[in-house]
Amino acid sequence: MAEKILTLDDLLKMSNQERKQVMMNAHPFDEDALDKTMYRGIDLSLPKFMNMILWKTFRKTFIRDEKTGELRGWNVRMEQTGWEGPGVPKKKNGRQISFGHYRVRKAKGINWPAGWAGEQYLDYQVAGNKWYDPGAPGFCPLVAVNKGRNDLLLGWEILK
Repeated sequence: MAEKILTLDDLLKMSNQERKQVMMNAHPFDEDALDKTMYRGIDLSLPKFMNMILWKTFRKTFIRDEKTGELRGWNVRMEQTGWEGPGVPKKKNGRQISFGHYRVRKAKGINWPAGWAGEQYLDYQVAGNKWYDPGAPGFCPLVAVNKGRNDLLLGWEILK
């Protein structure tokens, strides 16, 4: 029997506990396929009042570092037009506001909370973020929700 393909709409309708199960049972993503891509992100875990203070949607950019060969990236603040609205980056002095730079790392051998045992995570601590960057103290296990597909990724922010 074929595995059900989950959609963003499915994830949006789930409770945090149901999304946790998706995270625990998900799949590795194809790092090569993520190179030179941008993804619209949606925070699914913060309370609504925190989304109003911070943000609900953001953009993740992935790029292969030509010198090191590592897959790395950053987040971009977005105008809060809703996840179905136009993806308009916030700007300051004509430049997109980026934050939370990260490097993609292998997750094997790390004792993750709740017994997560996936293959890749985003490491914000090694990417040169300023101390006041909201992503600086974090790690983010990241998975492909559907096997063999990179069109729907799910992450879990862990602050240390």
